[in-house]
This record gives sequence, structure tokens and C-alpha cells, in this order.
Amino acid sequence: MPLASFPRITVAIDGSPLAAAALDIAIDLAQRYGSELQILTVAPLVPVYIPSAEPYVPAAVSDSEVARYRGFVDEAVRRAEAAGVKNVTGVADEGVVVDEILAHLETNPTSLLVVGSRGLTAAKRLLLGSVSTALVTHAPCAVLVVRPPPKPSGG
Repeated sequence: MPLASFPRITVAIDGSPLAAAALDIAIDLAQRYGSELQILTVAPLVPVYIPSAEPYVPAAVSDSEVARYRGFVDEAVRRAEAAGVKNVTGVADEGVVVDEILAHLETNPTSLLVVGSRGLTAAKRLLLGSVSTALVTHAPCAVLVVRPPPKPSGG
């Protein structure tokens, strides 16, 4: 059986601790496989719900938020380069997170997408939706979801 091959790995980050863990794993995999690493972030467009016939009115992403997310990518690119990954690129988009990641994957095909999981409860996942679940369901590539470590049982 042939070994897996990941010529291009994309990691989606958002500045959270689990995104940092996903980045570490993506860097490690890129080193092991000699992969190109693309680091992607999306400054989220937060829907503003209003009582009308339209489900929501999108609010613009503030310049400060765009700059903050660009900073996440710049720092992640520096970390990957410092770790010895040869071919690293960073992309900062803005919009609806799942939609922007999927659109990016359509125009920039990848072998593996690495993302963190927020570890939402079932109730919060129902209300907020799950980015990682949507990506596992709709991404045109393999998806690795980095979950929080299990909590030690109190015994």
C-alpha cells in the first residue's frame, strides 16, 4: 500500500489555541512530506439579524479586524519558515468563514486541509454551527480536525 502524499497542505487558523495546535501539526506534516504549506485565515463577517424578510444583513469587517487576522497569518508564516518549511504562503480573506475557506479550496486545490475544532457542545453547535463539521462535509479534499485533548477523568 503506498504511503500518503500531501504535496500541498492548507491550514485554516483564527488565532485560537486550537488553531495554533492545527498550525503545529500542519508544519510537522509539511516538514515530513516536503509539502507546500498554505496558511489561511478569514476575518469573519458577522451576520446582523434583523426582523425582516431577509435572514440577515451582513456587517462589514472592520479594518482593525482585517489587520488582526492578517497578523495571525504573518506570524504563522514566520513560525513555519523558522521551523524549516521551504514553501510557505499566507492568505487573509474576509467574509463568511466556511464559504471563504471552501471558495479558497476551489481556486487553490490542496491535498489536505488542517483545522482546529472549537469543541462546541451539541446545543452551541446547533445554534452557532460548526466550521469544522461543515468543512469535513463539503471540502473537496481530506480534512484533519485537531480537537482539544481529552480531560483527565477525576478518579
